[in-house]
Amino acid sequence: MKVMKFGGSSLADAPTMEAVGRIVQQAAQNEQVVVVCSAMKGITDKLIQAALAAEDADSTHTEVIRSVREKHERTVGELMDTSDEQEEAAGEVAKLLDELESILHGVELVRECTPRTHDLVMSFGELLSSTLLARFLRSRGVGAKFVDARRMIITDSSHGSAHVDRAETYRRISSIMGTGETIMVVPGFIAADAEGVTTTLGRNGSDFTASLVGAAVAADEVQIWTDVDGIMSADPRSVEQAFVVSELSYEEAMELSYFGAEVIHPYTMLPVVDRGIPIRIKNTMDPEQPGTLISVEGARTERDVTGIASIDNIAIINVEGGGMVGVPGIAHRIFRALASANINIIMISQASSEHTICLALRREEASAAVAALESEFATERKDQTIRQFELQTDLEIVAVIGERMRGKPGVSGRLFGAMGRAGLSVHAIAQGSSERNISFIVAAADRDATLRTVHDAFFGEGTS
Repeated sequence: MKVMKFGGSSLADAPTMEAVGRIVQQAAQNEQVVVVCSAMKGITDKLIQAALAAEDADSTHTEVIRSVREKHERTVGELMDTSDEQEEAAGEVAKLLDELESILHGVELVRECTPRTHDLVMSFGELLSSTLLARFLRSRGVGAKFVDARRMIITDSSHGSAHVDRAETYRRISSIMGTGETIMVVPGFIAADAEGVTTTLGRNGSDFTASLVGAAVAADEVQIWTDVDGIMSADPRSVEQAFVVSELSYEEAMELSYFGAEVIHPYTMLPVVDRGIPIRIKNTMDPEQPGTLISVEGARTERDVTGIASIDNIAIINVEGGGMVGVPGIAHRIFRALASANINIIMISQASSEHTICLALRREEASAAVAALESEFATERKDQTIRQFELQTDLEIVAVIGERMRGKPGVSGRLFGAMGRAGLSVHAIAQGSSERNISFIVAAADRDATLRTVHDAFFGEGTS
């Protein structure tokens, strides 16, 4: 069995949906296929907009839903060949959208959109796209069946980003997916709690749906179809020589995802990672490209570095003071204060002298972070045992990632030697004991030059 997840850009309109249909039909000639659908591109944003407007008793929510209806009706008209097929598909779409309008009318009357109702409204994007794709496949003579994910994926009632009951979910998926249909079309992102109330799986929820289904049925492969050829060695907007990485290990893919490679999200990978099922990233518009394979083994290459990623809009806070040296609990207090302010620390660097701790975080959280630290260490600041919280903004984290970096002498020398020769300054450095990732901070203005310099150092002519 193969699980194929198609993102919103792959289901944006009739031409892309036709392309998806061809890809699925070809795959189904050789094996059983489960198709997981995101909402059509832009629809989820419109549903959120409509829910907020209805909550404010703003009648524009009807105009928003009208545009959603028109988009789907237009797609039906362009997809279906006969008037009978168009009428049947349009009827299914209209039924869903009529239900959505009734829900939003209720929200408008009570002027409240609870998290439970918000999840229900959000679910219609995936319900519409998967219903339409299943209908389109059947119109082409393919035995496709729509399967409501809410019958299979069971969560708690934490609306907005529900937690999956994996044991019950796997049991239900195995039961339903074992019925032998060639193609099953499943809406991604949505689920239900034990009472049958609609929930959602949060960010990248459709990838998570595909991963759960793949793990439950022990799929041969989970494919993520999107609008790029695969995971790149670096951002091609900055590095002209960037290329598609053909193979990655799970760990390398997770590292790259944490540092800005947004093709997949680490959390969505966990079910298939646990069961050793490979993931392949493919381009819907160029399906002949091999894409990127993510597996236990990873790349069979002699290259030390697999890829280079970056995170922009970074700030750093340097916590400095002689009173920190040898004092237990300072780091604990720093992280506790920032956690209490709901601030995420992306990177940490500390010299063995313990005189300075450098914290990297999102720039928009910097002021709140400094305020939280000032409050926590008010006494130490007063007696100068902690001298200052120095804030620097307009920075970028660059991460050099590779499984083969571990235990390999000279990688850091090659990296920072290249940076030095290019005249690029490094503000802070961090490397874990796994040696799979070297992260460092540069000025935002130096981002492109840094990416090009590092990429050339590891992938340029004369490297291996």
